[in-house]
Amino acid sequence: MTSLDLAVNEARERYRTARPESARLDVEAKTVMPGGNTRSVLDFDPFPFRVASVDGPYLVDVDGHRYLDLLGNYSAGLLGHSPIEVRRAVSSALERGWSSGAMRPSEIEFARLVCMRFPSIEQVRFTSSGTEANLMAIATAKHATGRSSVLAFHHAYHGGVLYFGEGGRPLLVPHDWVMARYNDLPSVEAAFEARGDDIACVIVEPMLAASGCIPGKPEFLAGLRSITMSAGSVLVFDEVMTSRLSPGGAQEALGITPDMTTLGKYLAGGLTIGAFGGKRELMSVFDPDSGGTLTHGGTFNNNEISAAAGIAALAEMLTPGVIETVNNRGDRLREALNSVFDSAGLPMCVTGLGSLMTVHVSGGPVQFPEDIVGSDDRLKELLFLEMLERGFYMARRGFMALSIDVTDEDLDSLVAVVSEWADRARGLSG
Repeated sequence: MTSLDLAVNEARERYRTARPESARLDVEAKTVMPGGNTRSVLDFDPFPFRVASVDGPYLVDVDGHRYLDLLGNYSAGLLGHSPIEVRRAVSSALERGWSSGAMRPSEIEFARLVCMRFPSIEQVRFTSSGTEANLMAIATAKHATGRSSVLAFHHAYHGGVLYFGEGGRPLLVPHDWVMARYNDLPSVEAAFEARGDDIACVIVEPMLAASGCIPGKPEFLAGLRSITMSAGSVLVFDEVMTSRLSPGGAQEALGITPDMTTLGKYLAGGLTIGAFGGKRELMSVFDPDSGGTLTHGGTFNNNEISAAAGIAALAEMLTPGVIETVNNRGDRLREALNSVFDSAGLPMCVTGLGSLMTVHVSGGPVQFPEDIVGSDDRLKELLFLEMLERGFYMARRGFMALSIDVTDEDLDSLVAVVSEWADRARGLSG
């Protein structure tokens, strides 16, 4: 066993010993939920901690440990754990009643704000999650084009049943998938040469988020726009995560307007939400007055609570200045961490854009998801456990999504702790 293996085992044991109540609850949870949870991404060895309460930007677990939350609920928590504007809007909605089974004025205002914000969205429909939004966008494109196949990218994640990474096939909706390589335009061109007449749409994240925050090259994304326009296919930008990268999403920052866009995560201030929208002629397939024949069900699509929260988020909180500040803060953090790893001589790097980033066990550059497949995960686990021990919470896979509550001083403290850890980890052998 190497010194790195020993260090990981010792870190796991310290974690286990310090959290007896989380350990007890893990055993209890496994009696009623397979694996002890109902959201697989939150699980990690030896067991996940359980949150008892929140305190500003901090999580407090059932054993009394306090963590600065750098994960931001996988980007849904952009506005923090309990933003006052959202709380106020939700309280007002609760007073009005929330399970009416009828249309409400709030959904009109929420839709108006979404359409105003994102360049590609002329009309929008709401769902309960980003997964549903992507499923509906694909269905819309297939119906509108009369074609049956969908082009997606290896290692992409577009929701719980739209996962193209390792182990994802059992959960993959059985469309006729045409696969290409992310950031590799020739692979897309080859796919269209072979199957272009039947490709209804291309679904793509402007930054491949779940597989490591790998930014799409501008020329790659622009090339997708050109190819799909020429082929009569629908270009769908999955901006469930990347829509936070500018007031109008990654598409505004890139100057590339897709045919359809999907949204979710933070859009309703941390409450359940999803949305899909695009050009009026595409969305008209749901409009009986325009001859549309598609229906779109969903008990909670227009729920009053999420609509009220979304109005508060978009109209009151997510101003251009706020969005710019949190993304600039993320850019500075990523640069600082890369400098730490480089100075320590560790084979690690951080990729991402703005307030979204992932730590990799790779010296870089990381431009394709294949660049990190099979990398040694032990240093990342050691960093994860060290950060928890020092009071910082990120995803086990190294992902971070900053909330607007995290300050420059908080991130200076994080960089200092990572720097101390890096100096010690440098001496560990593989």
